[in-house]
Amino acid sequence: MFLGEYIHTIDDKGRLVVPAKFRNALAGGMVITKGVDRCLVIYPMDEWQAYRERISSLPTMDRNARDLRRLIFAGAVDIVPDAQGRFVVPPALREYAGLDGQVVIAGCDTYIEVWNPEEWAKVQARVTQNEENAERWATLGV
Repeated sequence: MFLGEYIHTIDDKGRLVVPAKFRNALAGGMVITKGVDRCLVIYPMDEWQAYRERISSLPTMDRNARDLRRLIFAGAVDIVPDAQGRFVVPPALREYAGLDGQVVIAGCDTYIEVWNPEEWAKVQARVTQNEENAERWATLGV
């Protein structure tokens, strides 16, 4: 389970350090890819397999399904962090999410999001300052 919010830095070589609390769950490998909200998403291998299967089962004749496949799979990279929990974020993914210098790493239960801090602040403002959140989330059945 991935919980919490962490501020880390991408170094000059494009390396990012996995928060210590997350390392055991990712030690066997992970997949990093584009998220739908202009962030990056990191999945441990078991979660990636389940997510991949759901997307792969979508009909290939559906344009939305093909677009989703292109977004998620074309940018995906499988990675094993080094002994210090570091891994290189590919340049194309860094560019997609606007990552340079400080980043926000957010635990989202079964996966991790990596954000540009300014974009994360906008998301947090939308999520925490919306008076209609209870009504919006009630429709999800939570």
